[in-house]
Amino acid sequence: MTIISAKASANNKQLETKVLHANDTETKTVETKATGNEVANAFEDFMRAFESYKETNDERLAQVEQRIDADVLTTQKMDRISSAMDDQKRKLDQLMIKTARPVLGEKSPLLTDNEHKTAFNAYIRRGEELGLRQLEQKAMSQSSDPDGGYLVPDELDQQIGQRLADLSPIRSIASVRQVTGSVLKKPFSQNGMAVGWVGETDARPQTTNAQLVELQFPTMELYAMPAATSSLLEDSAIDIDTWIMSEIEAAFAEQEGAAFVTGDGVNKPSGFLNAPQIDDTSWSWGNLGYIATGTDAGFGDDPSDRLIDAIYALKSGYRQNAKFVMNRQTQGIIRQFKDADGNYMWQPPAAPGQQAMLHGFPVVEAEDMPDIASDSMSIAFGDFERGYLVVDRQGVSVLRDPYSAKPYVLFYTTKRVGGGVQNYEALKLIKFGTA
Repeated sequence: MTIISAKASANNKQLETKVLHANDTETKTVETKATGNEVANAFEDFMRAFESYKETNDERLAQVEQRIDADVLTTQKMDRISSAMDDQKRKLDQLMIKTARPVLGEKSPLLTDNEHKTAFNAYIRRGEELGLRQLEQKAMSQSSDPDGGYLVPDELDQQIGQRLADLSPIRSIASVRQVTGSVLKKPFSQNGMAVGWVGETDARPQTTNAQLVELQFPTMELYAMPAATSSLLEDSAIDIDTWIMSEIEAAFAEQEGAAFVTGDGVNKPSGFLNAPQIDDTSWSWGNLGYIATGTDAGFGDDPSDRLIDAIYALKSGYRQNAKFVMNRQTQGIIRQFKDADGNYMWQPPAAPGQQAMLHGFPVVEAEDMPDIASDSMSIAFGDFERGYLVVDRQGVSVLRDPYSAKPYVLFYTTKRVGGGVQNYEALKLIKFGTA
């Protein structure tokens, strides 16, 4: 299979161009979902690797107690097993994603045949715009045009949203709101709603006014540009809706996932690590509180205490749905640690598709979280559903361009996404520094 991939950056946007040739049709059409046996075998391999990792780490800790320093061969062996665990977990994640992906050439149950889908199919395959223009005239809609592209069918739009939730770690745990405008304005009460207790016939005294703040979440344009040959588009065996979805989903998920973590808010969402940060003992609204480890670029003498400090820095109402967020490198370090009772703090997933646990809370892998370094904010903990908001503007648009890259046909695909912290109490950070 021949796939040409190129990336370019312009105006703080990310362009993803993929070219699919007609001779790719056979490979794509016979693609199958991962079987239950494949997933089960991958999960068993991962669990065996974890057991081997624990045995080797126990051996290393015993050597440290006896010799002050661990044997080099034991440390190297543990590093190899840790790397193998990461590879097995990555394979397992890919298989789980594959089980949810519709096979190219099969009709998704959500993509029912309707007038919009038929007109959209004709536009994508042959550039026929008449059907889509007539649909817009019927709906008296001016939301898209030949210069800006046409909206994909609603069923495809929903399918893209569901797939992004599977691929984008922060989107999967945050609140997601759909809007029709360019900005979501959300009032938020810093001190809660004004309430009071009264008897049945008692007078209702005036309560203290709530302190309201207005949070704004503008949506920014995210785009990708898959490309195909005319021969591929003429092949009726290819489900063109599913092809577009499979081409853009990974590119969209990668870019928005990074923005939700570290985005600076300029032509992209504002990531939660972009919010002002302050020592949690001096926390105030508009800042994310952090708990310092007390050791520069490290956990200190008792990593368990630092994690527990972060857990209990969060109010109890937010702990019920709280999760740890970190990248694989940080998670690999935490796998070595034991609590005061000698039990490993990090526990593997109980079953395929589930998350690892740390002190009883799920661990979400987000590769855009920073590695542990001096003063890095490498671990976040909190209720992301209440703490972070993702805003999607309804509609994904596609503009067909058969001229710019002959003999290929480009599909300029755009969606508008925003995001930012909506509740500064619901999230805490762990800072790997002295203060």
